[in-house]
Parts: sequence; structure tokens; C-alpha cells
Amino acid sequence: MQSLKLSWCLTKAARLTARAYGREFGVFSPTKQGSVKSLLSAGAALCRGNFQSARHRHHVAIVGSGPAGYYTAQKLLKGHSEVVVDIYEKLPVPFGLVRFGVAPDHPEVKNVINTFTTTAHNERCNFFGNVELGKDVSLQDLREAYTAVVLCYGAAEDRQLGIPGEDLPNVLSARSFVGWYNGLPQDAQLAVNLQCEAAVVLGHGNVALDVARILLTPTKLLEKTDISEQALETLRGSRVQRVYIVGRRGPLQVAFTIKELREMTQLPDTRTVINPSDVDGLDKCIQDLPRPRRRLTDLMYKSAVSPGDKHVAAWKEASREWHLVFQRSPLQVLQDGDGQVKGIELAVNRLEVDSSGNPRAIATDAKEIIDCGLVLRSIGYRGLPLGHDVPFNATKGVIENENSRIKNEKGDFSVLCAMRFNRR
Repeated sequence: MQSLKLSWCLTKAARLTARAYGREFGVFSPTKQGSVKSLLSAGAALCRGNFQSARHRHHVAIVGSGPAGYYTAQKLLKGHSEVVVDIYEKLPVPFGLVRFGVAPDHPEVKNVINTFTTTAHNERCNFFGNVELGKDVSLQDLREAYTAVVLCYGAAEDRQLGIPGEDLPNVLSARSFVGWYNGLPQDAQLAVNLQCEAAVVLGHGNVALDVARILLTPTKLLEKTDISEQALETLRGSRVQRVYIVGRRGPLQVAFTIKELREMTQLPDTRTVINPSDVDGLDKCIQDLPRPRRRLTDLMYKSAVSPGDKHVAAWKEASREWHLVFQRSPLQVLQDGDGQVKGIELAVNRLEVDSSGNPRAIATDAKEIIDCGLVLRSIGYRGLPLGHDVPFNATKGVIENENSRIKNEKGDFSVLCAMRFNRR
């Protein structure tokens, strides 16, 4: 094993991490930094295979410091009094999607960082930032150095639309857009042009509503959040007045939750537009739905058919609007003579129940065009392969596993997939 490489990697990580992580979260106190240095020496011994020289019997590596990584660490540390956990992260700071994926106007969601920081303070938990698996250290290095390795690195690649015009400027992934306004280093230079009147967001999940809300929220409100200065400055000059949130199935299949929908209906100076024909008949089945779905569907129905007087008055005076569009699938992104986005062509779908009882979107011959200058796709993510020695399902974008254990792993060593995006 390349023990010197791993030892150097850990030393570099500890130095950079102590500077960045300690400054922002106070986790690396002087005592903690000393513990890290001692741990590096112990780690070097482990790298040489001298497990008997280690104080603790079990040493677990966790790849990824997002929620899955820290919850895994928390369970291991609480359930096993002698286990030592090392968390590896390619960024210099921890907490993954909690830090870089949660919308800046949802600070309450980020409160879980307090729990993760408590875990990080545990003397048997160590964080190594600026370490990228496959670049700075190999999976084989970790295999040989640890009792077990848990992969919690999530899904790092966007699902593609696979339609003409997807590679045009200003056709962006929602993941990158979220990283851009949250200050994720890899997305800091994302080219975002908001000098258009309309934007289309493809997808009916919470992330789709998040990006739509950020586009329409008055910047005076965003100034009070931790949104990146670069994004805030761009949003101050935005000309976007309309946002269309487009999904391929119907209102009973949306993936967003009532909290996000309610926030959209309450956006200042913004009108909610839902075609009453799209929710026709829903009132007859609402009471038969499970409670969370019932409340969500009821809000959609009332917003379309019978909004309250307060909403009616506010929406009448609004200068901006957002549209919730159902049963439409993208066919192509349209461009003008200068190669810029000018619209998107959509197929009108009908719903057909498959053999499993699930409604499927089937395109009809009918088509529609929405004029827009920005397209954001929010249609999910996929994992990336780690190398030839880790079985990977390229079609699903997941690591092949059986009950979270990577297939074909033998012996006491196990690689687990804690993040659902990696295993499902």
C-alpha cells in the first residue's frame, strides 16, 4: 500500500482543515488540533498494517461529510465505545448538502449542523478535508488501512434531459444553480444570465421550488440570509418576472412538500397561477388521500380554484408570477439567431397506469412552446463510479450492493453505501 501517500494526504488535509474548519465552526480547538497530529501518527502506523499498535481495535473510514456521513458517524460512536471514525471530504469544510444544498432562506433546516458539530467534537471522530477519493487517496488504500469503509459521498452528477438544445448557454442544472447561490466553490463561476423575463424549471420536487423561489424572492429579503454575495448581486439585476415549474405528470404525483408550496403561494409581490382544469375533480378524492398528500393536494386545489381573499388581493397587485404546469415533457430547447435560449418546446402528456399501478406520462401529438431565456433542469441526480474494482450500475447510476454491502466484497472488510443516492 502507498502508506507515504496516504500519510502525506492526511497531513495536508489536517493543516488545511484546521485553518478553514476551525475558523468557521470552532471544532478544531488547540487541544483538538493536537489530537489530530497524534492521530496522524497513529494513522501512519495503521497504513503500514500495524493495527496492533493502535489504541482502538476498530477504525472506520467514512467518505463524505454530509448528513449521511455524520449520521453514520453518530451511530457508530454511540453504539461502539471503542470505534474510531475518520471522515474524509473533498471540500475543506464539512456538512455537505446541509451547508451547500439547503436554500439560504431556510436557516432552520441548517440547525442540524449543531448536532453534527457535537459529533465532530468527539475525541474518537476526526475530519480530514481537501481529500478526494480516487485522486488523493485510493479506495484500496482505505481498504487496507481500515476495518470498514462507508461510502456516503452522494450523487455528484446530474441526470440529463437528452434533448436538442440542452447544451445551450443558460440551460443549467438546478444542482449547479443551488451551489452557485450557496457559495459552493466548484459552482462559483457558473454563468447565470438573468436578463430575461421568463424562466422554466423542469421538475416537481423541492429543489425545483427552491430555485424558483430564489429567482422570485425580493433581494431585500435575501440580503438577510447567507446567500453568496456574487449571487445576490446578480439577482439584484434580474429581469425575471415569470417562472414556470413544469412536470411530466399530474398534481397527485408531485414530489414537493406542502411547506415549499405554501411558501411559493406567499411570496411577496408574486402571483400563483395554476390552471383550474389541471385540478378538476381533485376535490372528490382529496379526503381519501394519506394526510400529508391530502393537505398538499388541498392547497393546490384551493390555490387554483378558490384562493382566500388575502391571496386574491395580494395576487391582483403582484408584478411577478409563477406557474405550476402539469403533464408536460420537454422536447427541445429553442434558440434564437445568436445561439441564446428563446424558449422550450413541450409535449402534452396523458397519464396511463402501468402494470404496477403507477401512473406513467405518455406523450401525445399535442405540443406547446413556452417563451423563456433560462432553463433549469431539476430531474434528479446519479452517482459516479469509483473505479473498476467497485461494481457500478451505469444505467441507474448506483453502486451495486446487497443490503448496503458492495457486491463481491469478501472477508471481514465491508464497504457500505449509507447515502440512498448511492445504493438505490
